[in-house]
Amino acid sequence: MKRELGIARCGLACCLCSENVKCKGCPTDGFLELDWCQDADWCENRKCVLEKKISGCYECQNSDCRKGLFSDKIKPRAFCEFIRRYGMEELLDCLERNEKNGIVYHRQGIMGDYDDFDDVETLLAFIKNGKL
Repeated sequence: MKRELGIARCGLACCLCSENVKCKGCPTDGFLELDWCQDADWCENRKCVLEKKISGCYECQNSDCRKGLFSDKIKPRAFCEFIRRYGMEELLDCLERNEKNGIVYHRQGIMGDYDDFDDVETLLAFIKNGKL
């Protein structure tokens, strides 16, 4: 886990991402200059966060939002809700503990153990307890 990369604006776990070895994490370098990020130009969640002048979707009160990644992905929505309820540090602590206990963020491509859910509350409990 690269804890210093933290959590992306949309709620995804930059700290556990294995996709891009050049990535510095979504929140790095402020919000405006992300020349190293291949997705910065089209990321709908990034644009929304910048417009609202907040650090991430987890600071937005609209938990029913379906913009960008939230349109079809439960993982970022659940991670944002976890931060709203328990805080950023608690999420990072849980993700770190879960990783040490064998829970994998990216098992095959960008899919892993946090992606096999269709209910936010069930995923929140999995994050918190590390068990189904």
